[in-house]
Amino acid sequence: GRRTDYDRLILEVWTDGTVTPEEAVSSAAEILMEHLKFFSSFKLVEREGEEIPGEEVERMRRILDMSVDDLELSARAANCLRTAGIHKLKDLVQKTEQEMLKYRNFGKKSLQELSESLRRYGLRFGMDLTPYLTPEEREQARRSDEAQEEGEEAEQDGLTS
Repeated sequence: GRRTDYDRLILEVWTDGTVTPEEAVSSAAEILMEHLKFFSSFKLVEREGEEIPGEEVERMRRILDMSVDDLELSARAANCLRTAGIHKLKDLVQKTEQEMLKYRNFGKKSLQELSESLRRYGLRFGMDLTPYLTPEEREQARRSDEAQEEGEEAEQDGLTS
């Protein structure tokens, strides 16, 4: 009842021979990711009165403030992050996997390496960091979101006129 070694998945895949089992699993994973990406835009809503304990918030803030250099990544992945201007874990985890794959020389292998490194710290791509922000950071994020929305509205007005 106390097993914790659930980090391995074994699949038995049969095909009709037109594709390899690896191609079939890869294709299935891409289809699944495509369908699940719609859920990543939902924000997790905390139940009323339920808060993350203060020590957990502080622990997560320390982790998020770590340099990506602390992840001990391959040279390729580290260089891609540096070129993209991603220096802290908090900058990295706010990106989605799709956003990361758009960076030059950043491929699926680098993405997998980064995902595994983030998982060791309890992090993942596409995280909402709001629960871990200080009140000042929340206000700054709110102003930034408002400015971005105003910019998008102005851009739309420019396109429609």
